[in-house]
Amino acid sequence: MSGFDLQDVKRRMTGSVQALKNDLASLRTGRASPNILDPVEVEAYGARMLLAQVATVSVPEPRLLSVAVWDRSMVGPVEKAIRESSLGLNPQTEGQTIRLRIPELNEQRRKEMVKVAHKYTENARIAARHVRRDALDGLKKLEKDGKMSEDESARHADQVQKATDQTIQEIDALLVQKEKEIMQV
Repeated sequence: MSGFDLQDVKRRMTGSVQALKNDLASLRTGRASPNILDPVEVEAYGARMLLAQVATVSVPEPRLLSVAVWDRSMVGPVEKAIRESSLGLNPQTEGQTIRLRIPELNEQRRKEMVKVAHKYTENARIAARHVRRDALDGLKKLEKDGKMSEDESARHADQVQKATDQTIQEIDALLVQKEKEIMQV
């Protein structure tokens, strides 16, 4: 056994694709969805927490989100986190409930959302490349330690590159699909 696990490399690359899918799902195309707030992090209890860990998000109307904050002391930090997110939402607070009207997507807003989608996509590409780099470094170490032949290392390196190319292709396809969804009028 060489100590190299291609399936683990593929699994980790699939993780970067899954993370991108989750990020892109948070970009809504003009309809209210609780997922839109998934990436929002709140400064809470001396740590950064996801909004879902301090509040419940619901959709009372097609273009309205309601955020019920569990702890009264967290209303301010939650409101601040939403306001400072790249979502362009304007929170209105009533007690422990924060209401968020989802604006109609104009051309400028659509372009902003496409930019955010591009940023998420680039992060996923970088994550996949990090997995590739770690795998190639591991192969070099196995080869250097005499646990793998040069030919076997080169063969595995080729497999890692093919897995990376396939992952990047999948990531790019997700971006194209999301761009179409956002830009549809």
